[in-house]
Amino acid sequence: MMRYGSWVAAGAALAVLVGSPFMARAADEKDAEKAKQEASGEKPKEAKPAEKTSEEKPAEKAKDAEVKVLAGPDGFVIQSGNPDFRLRIGGYAQADGRFYAQDKDSVATNTFLLRRARPILQGTVARYFDFYLDPDFGNGQTVLYDAYVNVRPSSKLQFRIGKFKPPVGLERLQSAASILFVERALPTALVPNRDVGAQVHGELGSGVVNYAIGVFDGAVDGALIDTDGNDGKDVAGRLFVQPFARRGSSVLKGFGLGFSATRGKQQGALPSFRSGGQVVFFNYLATATADGTRTRISPQGSFYLAPVGILGEWVRSRQNVRKGTEAAQVANEAWEVSASVVLTGEAATASGVRPRRSFDPAKRTWGALELAARVNQLSVDGTAFSRGLADATKSAREARAWAIGLNWYLSRNFKYVVSYEHTTFTGGAAGGDRRPENAILVRSQVSF
Repeated sequence: MMRYGSWVAAGAALAVLVGSPFMARAADEKDAEKAKQEASGEKPKEAKPAEKTSEEKPAEKAKDAEVKVLAGPDGFVIQSGNPDFRLRIGGYAQADGRFYAQDKDSVATNTFLLRRARPILQGTVARYFDFYLDPDFGNGQTVLYDAYVNVRPSSKLQFRIGKFKPPVGLERLQSAASILFVERALPTALVPNRDVGAQVHGELGSGVVNYAIGVFDGAVDGALIDTDGNDGKDVAGRLFVQPFARRGSSVLKGFGLGFSATRGKQQGALPSFRSGGQVVFFNYLATATADGTRTRISPQGSFYLAPVGILGEWVRSRQNVRKGTEAAQVANEAWEVSASVVLTGEAATASGVRPRRSFDPAKRTWGALELAARVNQLSVDGTAFSRGLADATKSAREARAWAIGLNWYLSRNFKYVVSYEHTTFTGGAAGGDRRPENAILVRSQVSF
């Protein structure tokens, strides 16, 4: 009878469950099942974890749509929950001083200046589309240096169009915030600064091979342009190989070799060349113009191992030049070798030094110190003088220079640079050779 009464009680409980509200149904069914098991003498079963329902998906979507705002050494970033949309605000400013020792002819002026002031806006839209905007307010001028869009279906194949650095000079392709000295070496005078065009580029083998090829308006050596003055265009290409980049333990991991070149037909302006102290030492005559094919070639290489870095390149720029009925092909050449060692032991890289311990007097930490040295030379083709395209009493045929520098990285975002460069010239004066230049350059730089 007791067993029969228990079953009656369980049945009554189930009857009540049938008429209970929908929201309480799951809990009541669980209680009824438990009572049934107790009445039959069975051991109650452990409750199974609740399965996830589709109602959680909106929450997951909300998490993906969450906007992230970040600030740090790499700038200020606004980003969607996934990496499809991203905006980075960064930039750098360089306050310089230029001083010239033993300048008896007063060809240069000792001065302080704001060399560069560049806010940088870059980002990603819809995952595969990047943009980059880089105006400069230095030297009392406003110049747009970079403005381009980049379509990035993969790291192996990318498409860029706009205004940017053509793939030519090794040191030119480095950011001005990362170079070893206050000013770049003489070979940079023979490659374009910025140009407008379209480029295909990418990296293969996880960075072992970097390539780029494009078509550009055709900027003058050392210069930048916004519009073309003639129908001629330049084709530019570069291949840079780091054969040991994926071998983590190899001492040659930081070794790279490359070659770049440009070719096109151009008419119009011709370049002028400046020393390390940024004083003009060569000009073509005002009546001379570019008129025909221009080619540039540049073998280049670099090597970084722990605190040591070495960089070298050679550039040859050949241009057809005309003055009236006189025409000639002028080939100018330049080369450099630069080396550095981080005295505090941090790794030397093409993008600068990251100090292990930032400047903090309270903790007795002082950042990182780097010692740098270089030799460089630029030679003007003698044809420029023998054909009357340049004046030998005002323009030098050759500039040879050596430099030493000390860089103090107080943090990832701030550094001081001090450089001394001694330059000698062949020709360039009425009585023979132009006087040597002794330039002392200092820089305070903030970047983020």
